[in-house]
Amino acid sequence: MKQIAPSILSGDLLNLSREIELIEEAGADLIHIDIMDGIFVPNITAGWNFVEAINEKTSLPLDVHLMVDRPERYIEDFIKAGADILTIHQEACIHLNRTVERIRELEASPGVAINPSTPVAALEDILDYIDMVLIMSVNPGFSGQEFIYASLFKAEKLFRMINEIELETIIEIDGGIKVSNIAEASNSGCDIFVSGSGIFGTENYSETINEMKRRV
Repeated sequence: MKQIAPSILSGDLLNLSREIELIEEAGADLIHIDIMDGIFVPNITAGWNFVEAINEKTSLPLDVHLMVDRPERYIEDFIKAGADILTIHQEACIHLNRTVERIRELEASPGVAINPSTPVAALEDILDYIDMVLIMSVNPGFSGQEFIYASLFKAEKLFRMINEIELETIIEIDGGIKVSNIAEASNSGCDIFVSGSGIFGTENYSETINEMKRRV
């Protein structure tokens, strides 16, 4: 089933409760939360207390994306705060398998993200252990960037890899996703579509999400 995950940091943070209500009413399937440390990516956002606050305001699953260096230091805190899916970067984690297994032990769904310059071949030995791959379709760190169309070829290649070894790993794509390109991302094999300004930058979230779902 194709799912839409609004990226909450693109919403009005001074009216976060209202923004959550609006995307719930609009038919969002997940809430995507980007965590950045200013080291792995050139931006700083929030910590697990932010995730905890959102968790108290919604019943939607929380899709937490750790864009941080050495994410293994923080996984217990974020899962305790309410992360249902916890995604870490292949490029940021030395002991990837161990960390993924720990996420599962803590009863969250493990995901692994790759940056635009990282080939999908880097995931070959971890695919058996994860529930989701997140393909970054912009360079991580800031919202509102232009979609990198080469990401679609990566998604297609990953989709073939997953099917060849008969896994049920799902593909998420994040960065520059809008109504205008979501069908292409879907046709490339993606299952979950993270959209920040593509939703929060529109006047009617419900119309936007409904049109996204229609196109995928």
